[in-house]
Amino acid sequence: MIFHPLSATTADIPVRMNNPFYYEPDVLCRTAANEVQCRIAEATPDFKAEVDQGKMFGVLIVRWKGDLGYLAGYSGQICGRSDWPDFVPAVFDYLQLNGYFKQHEAGISALNERINTLENSAELRKARQEWHDIAHEAEKEITAFKAAVKREKESRPKKLTPDMIRRSQFLKAELHRMKQHLALQIADKKAIVDKIEAEIKALKTQRHQQSDALQNWLFSHFVMFDSHGNRQNLLRIFSPMTPPAGSGECCEPKLLQYAFSHQMQPVSMAMFWWGASPRDEIRHHLQFYPACNGKCKPILKWMLRDVDIEENPLERASQQALEWIYEDKDIAVVCKPAGMLSVPGKSQRENVRSLVRQRHPEATGPMIVHRLDMATSGLLVVALNLKSYIDLQRQFEEHSVQKRYVALLSRPHHGARSGQISLPLRPDLHDRPRQIVDAVHGRKAVTNYQQTGENRMNLYPLTGRTHQLRMHCAHADGLNNPIKGDELYGTRAERLYLHAEELSFVHPGTGKRMHFERHADF
Repeated sequence: MIFHPLSATTADIPVRMNNPFYYEPDVLCRTAANEVQCRIAEATPDFKAEVDQGKMFGVLIVRWKGDLGYLAGYSGQICGRSDWPDFVPAVFDYLQLNGYFKQHEAGISALNERINTLENSAELRKARQEWHDIAHEAEKEITAFKAAVKREKESRPKKLTPDMIRRSQFLKAELHRMKQHLALQIADKKAIVDKIEAEIKALKTQRHQQSDALQNWLFSHFVMFDSHGNRQNLLRIFSPMTPPAGSGECCEPKLLQYAFSHQMQPVSMAMFWWGASPRDEIRHHLQFYPACNGKCKPILKWMLRDVDIEENPLERASQQALEWIYEDKDIAVVCKPAGMLSVPGKSQRENVRSLVRQRHPEATGPMIVHRLDMATSGLLVVALNLKSYIDLQRQFEEHSVQKRYVALLSRPHHGARSGQISLPLRPDLHDRPRQIVDAVHGRKAVTNYQQTGENRMNLYPLTGRTHQLRMHCAHADGLNNPIKGDELYGTRAERLYLHAEELSFVHPGTGKRMHFERHADF
C-alpha cells in the first residue's frame, strides 16, 4: 500500500504547503515519519542492513479522493531496488535487467576494465622503465663525453696546431652524432610508451562520450509532472546547465511525482536521515533536513510552481541595524546581528557592506576584509580605503588577527575540555552552501576549543573556511555536537548560537594593536 491514511483535526492541516528548503516538520509529518521509522525498524534484514549505513527518507502529506494520508519515499535505491512495498517507486526505473541503461552501462564498465588493465599492465611499466633507463644512460654518456673533451682541451697548449683544430672539429661532430644516435634510441622506447598511452587516452575519450550520451538519455527519460499534469524532462528543467548525477532520484521529487501523477494534492513534506552519518557530510540519525539545492531545487521549483508554498524567510527582505563599535578614517569595527549578510546576496536582506557604504560614501576599495555567516553574530573589522584593506588582508593571511567565538552546543559536552580540531573542508558541489570534509580536495581548517560551561564553548579558528566552526562542532570527528540552532548541520532554533566575541589586530594606519570585545547576548 503506497497511500497511507492519516487521521487529523482541522487545526493540524496547514493552510499552505511548507517550503521544502526551509521548514519545521508539522504534527502530520512527524506522525507519518514515526510510522515510517517503525516500518524501517521492522524491515527485512537486507533492507535494514543497507539503510543502517545511511539513507534519506521522506514523507509527503496528501489529500486524495477526499481522504488525508501520506506517501513515503527514499533517495536512490535500496539493495539495487526502487520498488520496495509501501514506498513510492522511482520516477524512471532504469535498472531493468537487459534494458538500455544496463546494456550501455555494461559497455562503459568494459571500457573501465580495459583502461585499468592498460594503466596497470606490466607492458606499460616495462616500457616506461626502459624509456627512463635509456634516457638516463644517454645523459650519463653525453656528460662523460663532454667531461673527457673538456679535460683534453685543458691539457692542450695555448697555441693550437692544425691537427688540434681538426681534432676539436671531430670531437664536436662526434658529440652531435652521439646525441642523434641516442635520441633515436630514446624515441624508439618512448614510441612504445606513447602507443599504449594513446590507446588509454582514446579509450577515456570514448568512455567520456558514452557516459555523457547515457546520462543525457537518462535525463531525457526522467519526465517530471507539475500540479496540473504538465510534463518536462530534466534536460529542459536544468537547461542550460547539465543536471548533476543522481538528479530526480532524491525522495522529494519521487514523492511529488507520484502525487501529481495520481491527482493527489500535496499538503506538507519532510525528510529525515536514517542510520550512520557519512564521513564527509553532517547527517544525524532521525534528524529532519531540507531539500538539497543542487539536485532538487530546480526540479522542485518547476514541479511546485503553481502550488501555494510558504515563503523561505532566508530569501525575504529584512531591515536590520549594525552596531558601530569604532570608527576612524581608515577602519570601522561593527557588531553584526544574526540574520544579516556580510556582503550582498541573492535575497533582498540587508548586508554589512551596503550599510557601511551608506554611512561612509567616501570609502574606497572592497571594504569587507573577512566575513561572518549570515546566521552568526559578532565583531567585524571593515576597511575604509584600499591601503587599509590590503594591510588587514595581509594580517588575516598571516594569521596574526586573533579571533574568539563563543558557541552554545546542542547538548552538554562530555569530551575533552580543550583541544584542537583539524578537518579539511570544501563546498558540497551539489548542495551549496553546505560544506563537507574531504581529505583529498579539502582546504586545511583548524580550530582550537575550550569548554567554559556545560554546553558553552570558546572557539579559536586558526583558519577561515566557510562554516568551519559549525562543521568542526557538528562532525563526528570534531566535537560531534552541533551548535544550537544550526539548521544546516543540526536542528533549527530561534537563532544560531554562535557569536564572534573578541577581535584583535594591528591598526593599518597607526601600527598599534587594537582589541575589541562584544559579549554575546546568550
